[in-house]
Amino acid sequence: MIGARVNLMLLVLLLFACLLALAVGSTSLGPGDVVKGLVGNPESDKAALIVREIRLPRLVAGLMVGASLGLAGAALQGLLKNPLADPGVIGVSASASLGAVIALYYGLSAVSAYAVPGFALLGALISTSLLYVFARRDPSALTLILVGIALSHLAGALTSLAMNLSPNPFSLGNIVLWLLGSLANRSEADILLALPFMLPGWILLMMAGPSLAHLTLDDDVAESAGVNLRRVRFLVVAGSALAVGASVAIAGTIGFVGLMVPHMIRPFVGHDPARLLLPSALGGALLVTLADGLLRVIPTEQELKLGVLTALLGVPFFLALILKTRRQMR
Repeated sequence: MIGARVNLMLLVLLLFACLLALAVGSTSLGPGDVVKGLVGNPESDKAALIVREIRLPRLVAGLMVGASLGLAGAALQGLLKNPLADPGVIGVSASASLGAVIALYYGLSAVSAYAVPGFALLGALISTSLLYVFARRDPSALTLILVGIALSHLAGALTSLAMNLSPNPFSLGNIVLWLLGSLANRSEADILLALPFMLPGWILLMMAGPSLAHLTLDDDVAESAGVNLRRVRFLVVAGSALAVGASVAIAGTIGFVGLMVPHMIRPFVGHDPARLLLPSALGGALLVTLADGLLRVIPTEQELKLGVLTALLGVPFFLALILKTRRQMR
Protein backbone atom coordinates (compact mmCIF):
# COMPACT_ATOMS: atom_id res chain seq x y z
CA MET A 1 0.00 0.00 0.00
CA ILE A 2 2.83 2.36 0.87
CA GLY A 3 4.53 1.56 -2.44
CA ALA A 4 1.35 2.38 -4.36
CA ARG A 5 1.06 5.77 -2.65
CA VAL A 6 4.70 6.56 -3.38
CA ASN A 7 4.28 5.61 -7.04
CA LEU A 8 1.16 7.77 -7.31
CA MET A 9 2.93 10.71 -5.73
CA LEU A 10 5.89 10.34 -8.07
CA LEU A 11 3.57 10.11 -11.08
CA VAL A 12 1.83 13.35 -10.11
CA LEU A 13 5.15 15.12 -9.58
CA LEU A 14 6.41 13.73 -12.88
CA LEU A 15 3.35 15.06 -14.70
CA PHE A 16 3.94 18.57 -13.35
CA ALA A 17 7.65 18.30 -14.21
CA CYS A 18 6.77 17.31 -17.78
CA LEU A 19 4.45 20.29 -18.20
CA LEU A 20 7.14 22.55 -16.77
CA ALA A 21 9.77 21.11 -19.11
CA LEU A 22 7.55 21.83 -22.11
CA ALA A 23 7.00 25.41 -20.96
CA VAL A 24 10.50 26.61 -20.08
CA GLY A 25 13.33 27.50 -22.40
CA SER A 26 14.66 30.40 -24.44
CA THR A 27 11.01 31.03 -25.38
CA SER A 28 8.72 30.69 -22.37
CA LEU A 29 5.24 29.29 -22.96
CA GLY A 30 2.16 29.49 -20.77
CA PRO A 31 0.00 26.47 -19.90
CA GLY A 32 -2.42 27.32 -22.69
CA ASP A 33 0.40 27.61 -25.22
CA VAL A 34 1.75 24.22 -24.15
CA VAL A 35 -1.63 22.54 -24.67
CA LYS A 36 -2.07 24.37 -27.96
CA GLY A 37 1.42 23.30 -29.03
CA LEU A 38 0.70 19.64 -28.27
CA VAL A 39 -2.34 19.55 -30.55
CA GLY A 40 -1.40 22.21 -33.11
CA ASN A 41 0.24 21.98 -36.50
CA PRO A 42 4.03 22.52 -36.35
CA GLU A 43 4.06 23.82 -39.94
CA SER A 44 1.82 26.78 -39.17
CA ASP A 45 1.95 27.22 -35.40
CA LYS A 46 5.12 28.46 -33.67
CA ALA A 47 4.09 27.03 -30.30
CA ALA A 48 3.44 23.63 -31.88
CA LEU A 49 6.83 23.77 -33.61
CA ILE A 50 8.61 24.49 -30.31
CA VAL A 51 6.68 21.96 -28.25
CA ARG A 52 6.34 19.01 -30.62
CA GLU A 53 9.53 19.25 -32.67
CA ILE A 54 12.02 20.51 -30.08
CA ARG A 55 10.92 20.10 -26.48
CA LEU A 56 8.74 16.99 -26.58
CA PRO A 57 11.44 14.67 -28.06
CA ARG A 58 13.91 16.06 -25.55
CA LEU A 59 11.44 15.45 -22.73
CA VAL A 60 10.65 11.87 -23.81
CA ALA A 61 14.36 11.09 -24.17
CA GLY A 62 14.98 12.46 -20.68
CA LEU A 63 12.18 10.36 -19.22
CA MET A 64 13.61 7.23 -20.84
CA VAL A 65 17.16 7.96 -19.74
CA GLY A 66 16.20 8.86 -16.18
CA ALA A 67 13.97 5.80 -15.78
CA SER A 68 16.72 3.53 -17.12
CA LEU A 69 19.40 4.92 -14.81
CA GLY A 70 17.18 4.94 -11.72
CA LEU A 71 15.89 1.41 -12.33
CA ALA A 72 19.35 0.00 -13.09
CA GLY A 73 20.83 1.70 -10.04
CA ALA A 74 18.21 0.23 -7.70
CA ALA A 75 18.61 -3.25 -9.19
CA LEU A 76 22.42 -3.17 -8.98
CA GLN A 77 22.39 -1.96 -5.38
CA GLY A 78 20.07 -4.85 -4.54
CA LEU A 79 22.11 -7.40 -6.46
CA LEU A 80 25.53 -6.34 -5.18
CA LYS A 81 24.26 -5.49 -1.68
CA ASN A 82 26.31 -2.33 -2.00
CA PRO A 83 24.73 1.09 -1.31
CA LEU A 84 27.45 2.76 -3.40
CA ALA A 85 26.73 0.75 -6.56
CA ASP A 86 25.43 2.45 -9.68
CA PRO A 87 25.27 1.59 -13.42
CA GLY A 88 28.90 2.58 -13.85
CA VAL A 89 30.09 -0.15 -11.51
CA ILE A 90 29.79 -2.93 -14.13
CA GLY A 91 31.61 -0.91 -16.79
CA VAL A 92 28.65 -0.46 -19.15
CA SER A 93 28.55 3.35 -19.04
CA ALA A 94 32.26 3.74 -19.73
CA SER A 95 32.21 1.12 -22.50
CA ALA A 96 29.21 2.72 -24.20
CA SER A 97 30.96 6.08 -24.02
CA LEU A 98 34.07 4.52 -25.57
CA GLY A 99 31.98 3.20 -28.48
CA ALA A 100 30.59 6.69 -29.11
CA VAL A 101 34.08 8.19 -28.87
CA ILE A 102 35.39 5.75 -31.49
CA ALA A 103 32.64 6.83 -33.88
CA LEU A 104 33.48 10.50 -33.27
CA TYR A 105 37.23 9.88 -33.53
CA TYR A 106 36.96 8.35 -36.99
CA GLY A 107 34.41 10.89 -38.18
CA LEU A 108 31.67 8.31 -38.63
CA SER A 109 29.10 10.76 -37.28
CA ALA A 110 29.44 12.69 -40.55
CA VAL A 111 28.58 9.54 -42.50
CA SER A 112 25.47 8.60 -40.54
CA ALA A 113 23.49 10.17 -37.69
CA TYR A 114 23.14 6.66 -36.23
CA ALA A 115 26.90 6.05 -36.03
CA VAL A 116 27.46 7.53 -32.56
CA PRO A 117 24.46 5.91 -30.80
CA GLY A 118 25.01 2.68 -32.73
CA PHE A 119 28.63 2.40 -31.64
CA ALA A 120 27.66 3.32 -28.08
CA LEU A 121 25.21 0.43 -28.00
CA LEU A 122 27.84 -1.86 -29.52
CA GLY A 123 30.30 -0.84 -26.80
CA ALA A 124 27.75 -1.66 -24.09
CA LEU A 125 26.99 -5.06 -25.60
CA ILE A 126 30.69 -5.94 -25.96
CA SER A 127 31.31 -4.92 -22.35
CA THR A 128 28.44 -7.09 -21.15
CA SER A 129 29.70 -10.05 -23.17
CA LEU A 130 33.19 -9.69 -21.68
CA LEU A 131 31.71 -9.39 -18.20
CA TYR A 132 29.81 -12.62 -18.75
CA VAL A 133 32.88 -14.45 -20.11
CA PHE A 134 35.11 -13.45 -17.20
CA ALA A 135 32.50 -13.97 -14.50
CA ARG A 136 30.66 -17.07 -15.72
CA ARG A 137 32.73 -19.50 -13.64
CA ASP A 138 32.33 -17.42 -10.49
CA PRO A 139 29.34 -15.09 -10.91
CA SER A 140 29.58 -13.77 -7.35
CA ALA A 141 28.86 -10.15 -6.51
CA LEU A 142 32.54 -9.52 -5.76
CA THR A 143 33.62 -10.94 -9.14
CA LEU A 144 31.06 -8.80 -10.97
CA ILE A 145 32.32 -5.69 -9.19
CA LEU A 146 36.00 -6.40 -9.81
CA VAL A 147 35.54 -7.29 -13.49
CA GLY A 148 33.24 -4.30 -13.94
CA ILE A 149 35.81 -1.95 -12.42
CA ALA A 150 38.53 -3.38 -14.67
CA LEU A 151 36.37 -2.94 -17.79
CA SER A 152 35.42 0.59 -16.71
CA HIS A 153 39.06 1.61 -16.25
CA LEU A 154 40.06 -0.01 -19.53
CA ALA A 155 37.32 1.87 -21.38
CA GLY A 156 38.32 5.08 -19.63
CA ALA A 157 41.96 4.61 -20.59
CA LEU A 158 41.08 3.96 -24.24
CA THR A 159 38.80 7.01 -24.25
CA SER A 160 41.64 9.15 -22.91
CA LEU A 161 43.94 7.68 -25.56
CA ALA A 162 41.48 8.63 -28.30
CA MET A 163 41.30 12.18 -26.93
CA ASN A 164 45.09 12.36 -26.71
CA LEU A 165 45.52 11.21 -30.32
CA SER A 166 42.55 13.15 -31.69
CA PRO A 167 43.43 14.19 -35.26
CA ASN A 168 42.03 17.72 -34.99
CA PRO A 169 40.51 20.16 -32.46
CA PHE A 170 37.06 19.75 -34.02
CA SER A 171 37.06 16.01 -33.38
CA LEU A 172 38.36 16.53 -29.84
CA GLY A 173 35.65 19.11 -29.18
CA ASN A 174 32.92 16.72 -30.31
CA ILE A 175 34.30 13.99 -28.06
CA VAL A 176 34.42 16.27 -25.02
CA LEU A 177 30.91 17.58 -25.61
CA TRP A 178 29.58 14.03 -25.95
CA LEU A 179 31.24 12.90 -22.73
CA LEU A 180 29.67 15.82 -20.84
CA GLY A 181 26.20 14.39 -21.53
CA SER A 182 23.20 16.27 -22.88
CA LEU A 183 19.62 15.89 -24.09
CA ALA A 184 19.78 18.91 -26.38
CA ASN A 185 18.68 18.39 -29.99
CA ARG A 186 17.29 14.93 -29.35
CA SER A 187 14.81 13.80 -31.97
CA GLU A 188 12.21 11.14 -32.58
CA ALA A 189 14.86 9.11 -34.40
CA ASP A 190 16.98 8.94 -31.21
CA ILE A 191 13.99 7.73 -29.23
CA LEU A 192 13.13 5.04 -31.78
CA LEU A 193 16.76 3.91 -31.81
CA ALA A 194 17.01 3.53 -28.03
CA LEU A 195 13.57 2.16 -27.16
CA PRO A 196 14.05 -1.35 -28.67
CA PHE A 197 17.02 -1.78 -26.31
CA MET A 198 15.65 0.02 -23.26
CA LEU A 199 12.33 -1.81 -23.20
CA PRO A 200 13.83 -5.33 -22.95
CA GLY A 201 16.27 -3.97 -20.37
CA TRP A 202 13.40 -2.66 -18.23
CA ILE A 203 11.59 -5.99 -18.51
CA LEU A 204 14.66 -7.99 -17.45
CA LEU A 205 15.27 -5.72 -14.46
CA MET A 206 11.66 -5.93 -13.31
CA MET A 207 11.74 -9.72 -13.71
CA ALA A 208 14.66 -9.82 -11.27
CA GLY A 209 12.69 -7.88 -8.65
CA PRO A 210 10.97 -10.75 -6.78
CA SER A 211 14.28 -12.55 -6.29
CA LEU A 212 16.22 -9.46 -5.17
CA ALA A 213 14.39 -9.46 -1.84
CA HIS A 214 16.03 -12.78 -0.95
CA LEU A 215 19.50 -11.40 -1.72
CA THR A 216 19.34 -9.16 1.33
CA LEU A 217 20.22 -12.38 3.15
CA ASP A 218 23.31 -14.52 2.65
CA ASP A 219 23.69 -16.11 -0.81
CA ASP A 220 23.48 -19.62 0.66
CA VAL A 221 20.26 -18.72 2.45
CA ALA A 222 18.86 -17.25 -0.76
CA GLU A 223 19.69 -20.42 -2.70
CA SER A 224 18.08 -22.56 -0.02
CA ALA A 225 14.93 -20.44 -0.50
CA GLY A 226 14.89 -21.48 -4.16
CA VAL A 227 16.55 -18.41 -5.70
CA ASN A 228 18.61 -19.09 -8.83
CA LEU A 229 21.49 -16.70 -8.25
CA ARG A 230 22.93 -17.12 -11.73
CA ARG A 231 19.58 -16.24 -13.30
CA VAL A 232 19.12 -13.17 -11.09
CA ARG A 233 22.61 -11.89 -11.83
CA PHE A 234 22.10 -12.42 -15.55
CA LEU A 235 18.78 -10.55 -15.48
CA VAL A 236 20.24 -7.57 -13.62
CA VAL A 237 23.50 -7.33 -15.56
CA ALA A 238 21.92 -7.86 -18.99
CA GLY A 239 19.01 -5.55 -18.17
CA SER A 240 21.36 -2.83 -16.93
CA ALA A 241 23.55 -3.20 -20.00
CA LEU A 242 20.63 -2.78 -22.39
CA ALA A 243 18.96 0.09 -20.53
CA VAL A 244 22.10 2.02 -19.58
CA GLY A 245 23.85 1.38 -22.89
CA ALA A 246 20.87 2.80 -24.76
CA SER A 247 20.81 5.78 -22.38
CA VAL A 248 24.44 6.59 -23.07
CA ALA A 249 23.75 6.12 -26.77
CA ILE A 250 21.28 9.00 -26.91
CA ALA A 251 22.42 11.25 -24.06
CA GLY A 252 26.11 10.68 -23.41
CA THR A 253 27.41 10.14 -19.91
CA ILE A 254 24.88 11.14 -17.22
CA GLY A 255 26.42 10.15 -13.91
CA PHE A 256 25.17 9.70 -10.35
CA VAL A 257 21.44 9.41 -11.20
CA GLY A 258 21.49 5.66 -10.58
CA LEU A 259 23.30 6.23 -7.29
CA MET A 260 21.23 9.09 -5.88
CA VAL A 261 17.67 8.15 -6.78
CA PRO A 262 17.41 4.77 -4.97
CA HIS A 263 18.70 6.38 -1.77
CA MET A 264 16.21 9.23 -2.07
CA ILE A 265 13.33 6.79 -2.56
CA ARG A 266 14.34 4.08 -0.06
CA PRO A 267 13.13 5.89 3.11
CA PHE A 268 9.60 5.93 1.65
CA VAL A 269 9.36 2.27 0.56
CA GLY A 270 11.63 0.43 2.98
CA HIS A 271 14.66 -1.73 2.25
CA ASP A 272 13.01 -4.36 0.05
CA PRO A 273 14.85 -4.09 -3.32
CA ALA A 274 11.82 -5.42 -5.20
CA ARG A 275 9.60 -2.57 -3.95
CA LEU A 276 12.29 -0.04 -4.83
CA LEU A 277 12.52 -0.76 -8.57
CA LEU A 278 9.45 1.00 -10.00
CA PRO A 279 9.68 4.05 -7.69
CA SER A 280 13.36 4.42 -8.61
CA ALA A 281 12.48 4.38 -12.31
CA LEU A 282 9.88 7.10 -11.74
CA GLY A 283 12.26 9.02 -9.49
CA GLY A 284 15.05 8.83 -12.07
CA ALA A 285 12.73 10.17 -14.76
CA LEU A 286 11.66 12.97 -12.42
CA LEU A 287 15.21 13.94 -11.48
CA VAL A 288 16.47 14.05 -15.07
CA THR A 289 13.41 15.99 -16.24
CA LEU A 290 13.81 18.61 -13.50
CA ALA A 291 17.57 18.87 -14.02
CA ASP A 292 17.22 19.28 -17.77
CA GLY A 293 14.53 21.92 -17.29
CA LEU A 294 16.76 23.79 -14.87
CA LEU A 295 19.56 23.90 -17.43
CA ARG A 296 17.33 25.84 -19.82
CA VAL A 297 16.58 28.63 -17.39
CA ILE A 298 20.06 29.14 -15.88
CA PRO A 299 21.28 32.45 -17.36
CA THR A 300 24.51 31.30 -19.01
CA GLU A 301 25.91 32.27 -22.39
CA GLN A 302 26.03 28.60 -23.38
CA GLU A 303 23.65 25.98 -22.00
CA LEU A 304 25.23 23.81 -19.35
CA LYS A 305 25.48 20.09 -20.00
CA LEU A 306 23.23 17.70 -18.12
CA GLY A 307 26.12 15.44 -17.11
CA VAL A 308 27.89 18.41 -15.52
CA LEU A 309 24.84 19.30 -13.41
CA THR A 310 24.24 15.72 -12.24
CA ALA A 311 27.92 15.46 -11.29
CA LEU A 312 27.72 18.71 -9.29
CA LEU A 313 24.72 17.28 -7.46
CA GLY A 314 26.05 13.74 -7.21
CA VAL A 315 29.55 14.26 -5.82
CA PRO A 316 28.43 15.91 -2.54
CA PHE A 317 25.68 13.29 -2.27
CA PHE A 318 28.23 10.51 -2.78
CA LEU A 319 30.59 11.92 -0.13
CA ALA A 320 27.72 12.30 2.35
CA LEU A 321 26.67 8.72 1.63
CA ILE A 322 30.19 7.46 2.32
CA LEU A 323 30.28 9.27 5.67
CA LYS A 324 26.85 7.90 6.57
CA THR A 325 27.94 4.36 5.65
CA ARG A 326 31.09 4.65 7.74
CA ARG A 327 29.11 5.84 10.79
CA GLN A 328 26.72 2.88 10.44
CA MET A 329 29.65 0.43 10.30
CA ARG A 330 31.07 1.60 13.63
